[in-house]
Amino acid sequence: MFKHMAELNFDVLKEVGNIGAGHAATALSRLLNKPIDMAVPSVRLLSFDEIAEQVGGAEQVVIAIFLRVEGEAPGNLFFIMKPNAAKKLLRNLAGIEVESEHFYSEMEQSALCEIGNILAGSYLTSLADFTRLSMFPTVPALAIDMAGAILSYGLLQFGQMGDDALLIDTTFLEGEEEVEGQFFLIPDPESFAKIFGALGVPYE
Repeated sequence: MFKHMAELNFDVLKEVGNIGAGHAATALSRLLNKPIDMAVPSVRLLSFDEIAEQVGGAEQVVIAIFLRVEGEAPGNLFFIMKPNAAKKLLRNLAGIEVESEHFYSEMEQSALCEIGNILAGSYLTSLADFTRLSMFPTVPALAIDMAGAILSYGLLQFGQMGDDALLIDTTFLEGEEEVEGQFFLIPDPESFAKIFGALGVPYE
């Protein structure tokens, strides 16, 4: 399906990612009162089944912030990080020292949820601006578990998910430090064509 899409189509998606990252960096800088820079190394389309592989396999323990996207192009959204990346993110960006990678206090979870919420809102605003479609996030939930279990829980929680996902690799930069996370937008089956049609991208 995706191999027929021209390079230009991915340029449009990359632009959505870059603008979203810019909005997120600004919002995080305000929240944390320090300069935050963000880069979007790649934007890709992949099948739902490939998501777990992208984060290290179904048994890889990850931290996920997930929510439902409502509006004219509904879907599901996950922001996924490995525990060491989340630890680095909390320490470098929010100044919170995490004692254990496997246990997160209420404050740490709240901080991660807020960062995930800002990211989700920024990318969705960017996509909504480009497509002129109404898209808004529900309140995010946070889970620390194996990637396969989190995705299965998402299926149970939200019902049917689309077969395809938009992956935006995200890198937070502060000085020499880099923190990587992955942002997956999984539009409902009927939403993908709507989003791509609004972007002027043929989707078959």
